[in-house]
Amino acid sequence: MCGIVGLFLKKEALRPQLGNMLTDMLITMTDRGPDSAGIAIYGDEAEGLKMTVQSDTPETAFDGLDGALEAALGRKVTMKVVDTHAVLTIPDDAEDEARAFMAARGLRVMGVGSAMEIFKEIGLPKDVAARFGIRQMAGSHGIGHTRMATESAVTTMGAHPFSTGDDQCLVHNGSLSNHNQMRRVLTQKGFAPQTQNDTEVAACYISSRLAEGANLGEALEGTLDDLDGFFTFVVGTKNGFGVVRDPIACKPAVMAETEDYVAFGSEYRALANLPGIEAARVWEPEPATVYFWER
Repeated sequence: MCGIVGLFLKKEALRPQLGNMLTDMLITMTDRGPDSAGIAIYGDEAEGLKMTVQSDTPETAFDGLDGALEAALGRKVTMKVVDTHAVLTIPDDAEDEARAFMAARGLRVMGVGSAMEIFKEIGLPKDVAARFGIRQMAGSHGIGHTRMATESAVTTMGAHPFSTGDDQCLVHNGSLSNHNQMRRVLTQKGFAPQTQNDTEVAACYISSRLAEGANLGEALEGTLDDLDGFFTFVVGTKNGFGVVRDPIACKPAVMAETEDYVAFGSEYRALANLPGIEAARVWEPEPATVYFWER
Protein backbone atom coordinates (compact mmCIF):
# COMPACT_ATOMS: atom_id res chain seq x y z
CA MET A 1 0.00 0.00 0.00
CA CYS A 2 1.39 3.38 -1.07
CA GLY A 3 0.04 6.86 -1.63
CA ILE A 4 0.27 8.76 -4.92
CA VAL A 5 -0.55 12.37 -5.75
CA GLY A 6 -0.28 14.41 -8.93
CA LEU A 7 -1.15 17.97 -9.87
CA PHE A 8 -1.16 19.57 -13.33
CA LEU A 9 -1.81 23.31 -13.30
CA LYS A 10 -3.67 24.84 -16.21
CA LYS A 11 -3.70 28.31 -14.67
CA GLU A 12 -0.37 30.14 -14.84
CA ALA A 13 -1.17 32.20 -11.75
CA LEU A 14 -1.17 29.05 -9.59
CA ARG A 15 2.45 28.11 -10.39
CA PRO A 16 3.88 29.71 -7.21
CA GLN A 17 1.53 27.51 -5.15
CA LEU A 18 2.43 24.17 -6.73
CA GLY A 19 4.82 22.98 -4.02
CA ASN A 20 2.51 24.02 -1.20
CA MET A 21 -0.48 22.29 -2.77
CA LEU A 22 1.44 19.09 -3.51
CA THR A 23 2.88 19.00 0.00
CA ASP A 24 -0.56 19.14 1.59
CA MET A 25 -1.79 16.44 -0.78
CA LEU A 26 1.12 14.15 0.03
CA ILE A 27 0.91 14.60 3.81
CA THR A 28 -2.70 13.38 3.76
CA MET A 29 -1.40 10.09 2.30
CA THR A 30 1.07 9.47 5.16
CA ASP A 31 -0.76 6.46 6.56
CA ARG A 32 -0.57 4.78 3.16
CA GLY A 33 3.23 4.83 3.31
CA PRO A 34 5.36 6.13 6.19
CA ASP A 35 8.70 4.64 5.06
CA SER A 36 9.88 7.20 2.51
CA ALA A 37 8.55 10.01 0.35
CA GLY A 38 9.45 11.91 -2.79
CA ILE A 39 8.24 14.62 -5.13
CA ALA A 40 9.13 15.58 -8.70
CA ILE A 41 8.66 19.27 -9.48
CA TYR A 42 8.52 20.59 -13.04
CA GLY A 43 9.62 24.20 -12.77
CA ASP A 44 11.29 26.76 -15.01
CA GLU A 45 13.37 25.32 -17.82
CA ALA A 46 17.11 25.65 -17.45
CA GLU A 47 19.56 26.73 -20.12
CA GLY A 48 20.96 23.23 -20.32
CA LEU A 49 20.08 20.27 -18.09
CA LYS A 50 19.33 20.11 -14.39
CA MET A 51 20.93 17.05 -12.79
CA THR A 52 19.65 16.27 -9.28
CA VAL A 53 22.11 14.21 -7.22
CA GLN A 54 21.97 12.82 -3.67
CA SER A 55 24.54 12.07 -0.97
CA ASP A 56 24.32 10.76 2.58
CA THR A 57 27.24 13.08 3.44
CA PRO A 58 26.31 16.32 1.67
CA GLU A 59 28.57 18.55 3.77
CA THR A 60 31.67 16.95 2.25
CA ALA A 61 30.30 15.53 -1.00
CA PHE A 62 28.92 18.84 -2.27
CA ASP A 63 31.85 20.98 -1.11
CA GLY A 64 33.43 22.23 -4.33
CA LEU A 65 31.42 19.80 -6.45
CA ASP A 66 30.37 22.43 -9.00
CA GLY A 67 33.93 23.63 -9.48
CA ALA A 68 35.28 20.10 -9.89
CA LEU A 69 32.61 19.20 -12.43
CA GLU A 70 33.17 22.46 -14.26
CA ALA A 71 36.87 21.68 -14.52
CA ALA A 72 36.15 18.16 -15.75
CA LEU A 73 33.70 19.34 -18.41
CA GLY A 74 35.61 22.48 -19.33
CA ARG A 75 32.33 24.40 -19.31
CA LYS A 76 30.18 26.40 -16.92
CA VAL A 77 28.32 24.54 -14.14
CA THR A 78 26.07 25.97 -11.45
CA MET A 79 24.85 24.25 -8.27
CA LYS A 80 22.00 24.64 -5.79
CA VAL A 81 22.30 22.55 -2.60
CA VAL A 82 19.05 21.45 -0.97
CA ASP A 83 19.73 19.32 2.14
CA THR A 84 20.97 15.90 0.93
CA HIS A 85 20.37 16.81 -2.72
CA ALA A 86 22.13 19.15 -5.11
CA VAL A 87 20.78 20.42 -8.41
CA LEU A 88 23.56 21.07 -10.92
CA THR A 89 22.92 22.86 -14.21
CA ILE A 90 25.14 21.40 -16.92
CA PRO A 91 25.45 21.76 -20.71
CA ASP A 92 22.74 19.77 -22.46
CA ASP A 93 25.28 17.61 -24.30
CA ALA A 94 27.27 16.71 -21.16
CA GLU A 95 24.87 14.30 -19.44
CA ASP A 96 26.85 11.10 -20.01
CA GLU A 97 30.12 12.67 -18.90
CA ALA A 98 28.47 14.20 -15.83
CA ARG A 99 26.86 10.87 -14.88
CA ALA A 100 30.24 9.14 -15.04
CA PHE A 101 31.75 11.92 -12.91
CA MET A 102 29.01 11.49 -10.27
CA ALA A 103 29.37 7.70 -10.23
CA ALA A 104 33.12 8.01 -9.65
CA ARG A 105 32.39 10.18 -6.60
CA GLY A 106 29.74 7.85 -5.23
CA LEU A 107 26.90 10.31 -5.83
CA ARG A 108 23.44 9.04 -6.77
CA VAL A 109 21.64 10.66 -9.70
CA MET A 110 17.96 11.19 -8.87
CA GLY A 111 16.97 12.59 -12.24
CA VAL A 112 17.96 14.75 -15.19
CA GLY A 113 15.93 17.16 -17.29
CA SER A 114 15.58 20.72 -18.43
CA ALA A 115 12.57 21.30 -16.12
CA MET A 116 12.40 18.39 -13.64
CA GLU A 117 13.91 18.26 -10.15
CA ILE A 118 13.41 15.19 -7.91
CA PHE A 119 13.71 15.16 -4.12
CA LYS A 120 13.24 11.94 -2.14
CA GLU A 121 14.40 10.49 1.16
CA ILE A 122 13.54 8.05 3.92
CA GLY A 123 11.03 9.43 6.41
CA LEU A 124 7.51 10.75 6.81
CA PRO A 125 6.14 13.00 4.03
CA LYS A 126 5.91 16.03 6.32
CA ASP A 127 9.56 15.65 7.31
CA VAL A 128 10.84 14.98 3.80
CA ALA A 129 8.90 17.95 2.40
CA ALA A 130 10.22 20.23 5.17
CA ARG A 131 13.84 19.15 4.62
CA PHE A 132 13.70 20.15 0.98
CA GLY A 133 11.46 23.19 1.27
CA ILE A 134 8.94 21.72 -1.15
CA ARG A 135 6.25 24.18 -0.07
CA GLN A 136 8.27 27.07 -1.47
CA MET A 137 8.81 25.48 -4.88
CA ALA A 138 6.98 26.75 -7.95
CA GLY A 139 6.18 24.99 -11.18
CA SER A 140 3.64 23.86 -13.73
CA HIS A 141 3.05 20.32 -12.45
CA GLY A 142 4.41 17.62 -10.21
CA ILE A 143 3.87 14.13 -8.84
CA GLY A 144 4.56 12.66 -5.42
CA HIS A 145 4.65 9.37 -3.58
CA THR A 146 4.73 8.06 -0.03
CA ARG A 147 5.91 4.47 0.26
CA MET A 148 5.11 1.44 2.35
CA ALA A 149 7.93 -0.92 1.37
CA THR A 150 6.92 -4.46 0.47
CA GLU A 151 9.28 -6.02 -2.06
CA SER A 152 12.56 -4.16 -1.46
CA ALA A 153 14.51 -2.35 1.25
CA VAL A 154 13.70 1.06 2.69
CA THR A 155 16.41 3.20 1.08
CA THR A 156 16.67 6.53 -0.66
CA MET A 157 17.19 4.81 -3.99
CA GLY A 158 14.14 2.63 -3.34
CA ALA A 159 11.91 5.67 -2.83
CA HIS A 160 9.74 7.03 -5.62
CA PRO A 161 9.63 8.82 -8.06
CA PHE A 162 11.92 6.80 -10.32
CA SER A 163 13.45 8.65 -13.25
CA THR A 164 14.93 6.67 -16.14
CA GLY A 165 14.73 9.28 -18.89
CA ASP A 166 15.23 13.03 -19.22
CA ASP A 167 12.31 14.97 -17.71
CA GLN A 168 10.47 11.66 -17.17
CA CYS A 169 9.55 9.99 -13.88
CA LEU A 170 7.06 7.48 -12.50
CA VAL A 171 5.33 6.66 -9.24
CA HIS A 172 3.50 3.40 -8.58
CA ASN A 173 1.06 1.79 -6.19
CA GLY A 174 0.94 -1.97 -6.58
CA SER A 175 3.18 -4.93 -7.36
CA LEU A 176 4.47 -6.32 -10.66
CA SER A 177 4.68 -10.11 -11.00
CA ASN A 178 6.84 -10.23 -14.15
CA HIS A 179 9.40 -7.60 -13.18
CA ASN A 180 12.34 -10.04 -13.26
CA GLN A 181 11.53 -11.11 -16.82
CA MET A 182 11.02 -7.51 -17.91
CA ARG A 183 14.26 -6.51 -16.18
CA ARG A 184 16.17 -8.88 -18.49
CA VAL A 185 14.34 -7.65 -21.59
CA LEU A 186 14.88 -3.99 -20.75
CA THR A 187 18.56 -4.53 -19.91
CA GLN A 188 19.07 -6.03 -23.38
CA LYS A 189 17.47 -2.89 -24.82
CA GLY A 190 19.87 -0.65 -22.90
CA PHE A 191 17.43 0.38 -20.15
CA ALA A 192 18.83 -1.54 -17.19
CA PRO A 193 17.17 -0.83 -13.80
CA GLN A 194 19.67 0.20 -11.13
CA THR A 195 17.70 -1.06 -8.10
CA GLN A 196 15.69 -4.14 -7.18
CA ASN A 197 12.48 -2.12 -6.94
CA ASP A 198 9.80 -3.31 -9.39
CA THR A 199 8.67 0.28 -9.92
CA GLU A 200 11.96 1.14 -11.62
CA VAL A 201 11.26 -1.64 -14.10
CA ALA A 202 8.02 0.12 -15.03
CA ALA A 203 9.86 3.44 -15.38
CA CYS A 204 12.46 1.82 -17.65
CA TYR A 205 9.66 0.29 -19.70
CA ILE A 206 8.10 3.72 -20.30
CA SER A 207 11.52 5.15 -21.22
CA SER A 208 12.18 2.33 -23.67
CA ARG A 209 8.84 2.85 -25.40
CA LEU A 210 9.36 6.60 -25.67
CA ALA A 211 12.84 5.97 -27.11
CA GLU A 212 11.24 3.72 -29.72
CA GLY A 213 9.04 6.58 -30.87
CA ALA A 214 5.85 5.99 -28.90
CA ASN A 215 4.08 8.96 -27.38
CA LEU A 216 3.15 8.98 -23.69
CA GLY A 217 -0.34 7.62 -24.32
CA GLU A 218 1.00 4.72 -26.39
CA ALA A 219 3.67 3.93 -23.81
CA LEU A 220 1.09 3.82 -21.04
CA GLU A 221 -1.19 1.61 -23.14
CA GLY A 222 1.74 -0.77 -23.61
CA THR A 223 1.92 -1.39 -19.87
CA LEU A 224 -1.47 -3.12 -20.08
CA ASP A 225 -0.08 -5.72 -22.48
CA ASP A 226 3.49 -6.11 -21.26
CA LEU A 227 3.42 -5.65 -17.47
CA ASP A 228 1.65 -8.16 -15.24
CA GLY A 229 0.37 -7.47 -11.76
CA PHE A 230 -1.67 -4.90 -9.88
CA PHE A 231 -0.70 -1.31 -10.59
CA THR A 232 -1.63 2.31 -10.74
CA PHE A 233 1.02 4.36 -12.52
CA VAL A 234 1.34 8.13 -12.64
CA VAL A 235 4.01 9.35 -15.07
CA GLY A 236 5.42 12.85 -15.31
CA THR A 237 7.01 14.35 -18.42
CA LYS A 238 8.19 17.85 -19.26
CA ASN A 239 4.86 18.65 -20.88
CA GLY A 240 2.40 16.95 -18.56
CA PHE A 241 1.41 13.77 -16.76
CA GLY A 242 -0.47 10.55 -17.42
CA VAL A 243 -2.35 7.90 -15.44
CA VAL A 244 -3.12 4.23 -16.07
CA ARG A 245 -4.56 1.44 -13.90
CA ASP A 246 -4.34 -2.30 -14.56
CA PRO A 247 -7.44 -4.12 -15.91
CA ILE A 248 -8.58 -5.21 -12.44
CA ALA A 249 -7.90 -1.80 -10.87
CA CYS A 250 -7.84 -3.00 -7.28
CA LYS A 251 -5.60 -0.10 -6.19
CA PRO A 252 -7.62 3.01 -5.29
CA ALA A 253 -7.48 6.15 -7.40
CA VAL A 254 -9.49 9.32 -7.85
CA MET A 255 -9.14 12.31 -10.18
CA ALA A 256 -10.54 15.84 -10.27
CA GLU A 257 -10.53 18.49 -12.99
CA THR A 258 -11.44 22.17 -12.97
CA GLU A 259 -10.62 25.05 -15.29
CA ASP A 260 -7.49 25.62 -13.17
CA TYR A 261 -5.99 22.15 -12.69
CA VAL A 262 -6.12 18.37 -13.01
CA ALA A 263 -5.39 16.44 -9.81
CA PHE A 264 -4.81 12.81 -8.91
CA GLY A 265 -4.86 11.10 -5.52
CA SER A 266 -4.93 7.57 -4.19
CA GLU A 267 -7.91 8.72 -2.10
CA TYR A 268 -10.26 11.68 -2.29
CA ARG A 269 -8.93 13.15 0.94
CA ALA A 270 -5.72 14.03 -0.93
CA LEU A 271 -7.79 16.38 -3.09
CA ALA A 272 -10.26 17.67 -0.50
CA ASN A 273 -8.44 20.95 0.28
CA LEU A 274 -7.63 21.99 -3.29
CA PRO A 275 -9.11 25.35 -4.30
CA GLY A 276 -12.42 25.01 -6.09
CA ILE A 277 -12.66 21.26 -5.46
CA GLU A 278 -16.35 21.58 -4.61
CA ALA A 279 -17.06 22.54 -8.24
CA ALA A 280 -14.64 20.04 -9.81
CA ARG A 281 -15.53 17.10 -11.98
CA VAL A 282 -14.48 14.17 -9.80
CA TRP A 283 -14.25 10.58 -11.02
CA GLU A 284 -12.55 7.25 -10.51
CA PRO A 285 -10.21 6.42 -13.42
CA GLU A 286 -11.50 3.44 -15.37
CA PRO A 287 -9.53 0.17 -15.41
CA ALA A 288 -7.21 -0.37 -18.40
CA THR A 289 -7.78 3.21 -19.55
CA VAL A 290 -5.10 5.82 -20.22
CA TYR A 291 -5.53 9.44 -19.17
CA PHE A 292 -2.98 12.11 -19.94
CA TRP A 293 -2.76 15.87 -20.10
CA GLU A 294 -0.07 17.80 -21.94
CA ARG A 295 0.62 21.43 -22.76
